[in-house]
Amino acid sequence: MLEYHAINPIAFEIGPVKVHWYGIMYLIGFAAGWWLARLRAARPGSTWKASDVDDFVFYAMLGVILGGRIGYVLFYGLSYWENDPWYPLKIWEGGMSFHGGLLGVLVAIAIFAVRQGRNIADVFDFGAPLPGIGLMAGRIGNFINGELWGKPTNVAWGFKVDGQVRHASQLYEAFLEGLVLFVVLWWFTSRPRPRLAPSGLFLVIYGSARVLIEFVRVPDEHLGYLAAGWITMGQILSFPMIVVGIILLTVAYQRRTPSGNTTA
Repeated sequence: MLEYHAINPIAFEIGPVKVHWYGIMYLIGFAAGWWLARLRAARPGSTWKASDVDDFVFYAMLGVILGGRIGYVLFYGLSYWENDPWYPLKIWEGGMSFHGGLLGVLVAIAIFAVRQGRNIADVFDFGAPLPGIGLMAGRIGNFINGELWGKPTNVAWGFKVDGQVRHASQLYEAFLEGLVLFVVLWWFTSRPRPRLAPSGLFLVIYGSARVLIEFVRVPDEHLGYLAAGWITMGQILSFPMIVVGIILLTVAYQRRTPSGNTTA
């Protein structure tokens, strides 16, 4: 058993400005994604320029922030919105959804692709290996904030929180949805793959990891289990990701259309 020592969610203060660890984790995620994208753009045969990456990351950031907040309100916070019409704007109270952020990013970078004259699927594939570090950082931010704890457990690596030993589901997610996702996708995309294959693999890995971890993660208190006494909102939103991912992988390897991200 490990003892959880509460960590101040505020990293430091400059006058009236309070900088939260969770915000720092977002910055780490965006910076890592930008740096990794620049590395890929600099490879021989890449059809991406450094300026393309900068624009791509700008669009992606907007998609993450707007989509993440809107998704949380629609998927998890409708009851809060009913009681407070200004709730969607109160981002300082927390509440971001990965699935909403994903949808937001897809819309944002699709717009980027159209404006740049690129194939939308190629842009999705280019972005597939980039979010892993950011997802890991975000879950570590959840751990620092002492939120999203898992179910009670007696495993040796459980954390004692408020007198009860629980699964550190945030760290499980940081490992599977973050580190593992990044390592596999970065390796997979290290050489040319058929169009849509990277996107499909991303959906399968993230969706599978999220579905598994939801079994030990406590669902949002105001939602609880939505069906059969065990199905959570996170699983309902992740099951389609797995299905779509398998379809994309199947189509990719049946058609074997070369990616437009490289000239080789």
